[in-house]
Amino acid sequence: MPVKKEPNGRRSVEAETEVVGTPEQVWQAIATGPGISSWFVPSKVEERAGGGAFSTFGPGMDSHGKITEWQPPHRYVVATEEGPGEVASEWTVEAQAGGVCKVRVVHSWFASTDDWNGQFEGHSFGWISFFQILQRYMQYFAGQSSSIIALSPMTAEPDPWGRLVRPLGLDKAAPRQSFSTPPGVPELSGVVEVVNPPEWPGLLLRLEKPAPALAHLFVMPMGPQILVSIRFYLYGPKGAAAAKGVEAGWNAWLATIFPK
Repeated sequence: MPVKKEPNGRRSVEAETEVVGTPEQVWQAIATGPGISSWFVPSKVEERAGGGAFSTFGPGMDSHGKITEWQPPHRYVVATEEGPGEVASEWTVEAQAGGVCKVRVVHSWFASTDDWNGQFEGHSFGWISFFQILQRYMQYFAGQSSSIIALSPMTAEPDPWGRLVRPLGLDKAAPRQSFSTPPGVPELSGVVEVVNPPEWPGLLLRLEKPAPALAHLFVMPMGPQILVSIRFYLYGPKGAAAAKGVEAGWNAWLATIFPK
């Protein structure tokens, strides 16, 4: 989303979505460590003004923040140190008609140049995919804890998206389509929830096997190589019991598709 500029130097980007649930249920998902870890990345939150907020996006990619405002179940603000200096991330929950809530996040900072605008516009577009996961989490798995598996091989192989999804039988996936992977690849069965446009290849899957789960698959250029991202959110006791086997099986299979 485009950066908004104000005369005093404040700049901001925002993203929003609607999810099913009461404000209290949605607050649990967006303002607690177990909740955030069930649709975003592994996180911990000290649930009070002055408390800490921690998220890890991968090895060496941690975010540490401080909660500056805390008004459950409707609003909180986390301050972090990023490129332009202090960045405030404001989260709000607003009840709407029909048993849904609007969730909005606004990132704001002060700067006199456009140096960081592109990065923060990227943040706001990134929320589109994570909010799609949040929507399905609230619809199908609300309140359940998640065991996260995040796999991210890098490759310079041609057509990495095709190399990933064709063996899984998902190269022609369509929304609301039921699917099961063929023999010889990791077992997946469930429903296709989201298919990204071809210019930004990605899939969001709701799984019954190997456990109740959401799976997010996408590829993204990173310099001369391509990041292949496969992230599983495995829910409840069945998900926790299956996590180690799922991770080992996928690591072994990915090593044959994208050898180091």
